Amino acid sequence: MDIIEKTVKENYIFRGKILNLRRDDIETADGAPAIREVVEHNGGAAVIALTDADEILLVRQYRYAVGRFMTEIPAGKLELGENPADAVVRELREETGARAEKVYPIGWLYVSPGYTTEKLYLYAAEGLSFGEQDLDPDEYLDVIRMPFDQALETALGEGFCDAKTDTAILKLALLRNKNAK
Repeated sequence: MDIIEKTVKENYIFRGKILNLRRDDIETADGAPAIREVVEHNGGAAVIALTDADEILLVRQYRYAVGRFMTEIPAGKLELGENPADAVVRELREETGARAEKVYPIGWLYVSPGYTTEKLYLYAAEGLSFGEQDLDPDEYLDVIRMPFDQALETALGEGFCDAKTDTAILKLALLRNKNAK
């Protein structure tokens, strides 16, 4: 049985540079009134980039929202209407200085569908060549190269504490295993 909630009224509380916040009046499946808070986001794209030495490129940066340094795969928000493949090519170059001969999708996910519309597209990249980073003025990060096997062990163990990074590593490991058969 499909249980659908119906929007009665969208109420914008905040409209920002990267997200909007709504507090909507809705009707539940049984007709009762309720409130749902929604964060609207254009989505993002992330890339697990593999060097010829079977290392992945990671970026380490301070994440203000969680108050700590995080190690993650390169990623960024989508501009309205932007193709996710174009976004990962841009973000890989800006954050790591790398360009890829081959970029291919490995899936997508909703970041947290309980409260946000953000959809994150995951890509892998191979055939890397390197140039200079082109960071945003307020962006400070270090590039780390980690052997894929070590990254996989980390993702399977304590994890990187970043859903996109753990997911991309695990997905790529499964795809590689499937293709090796």
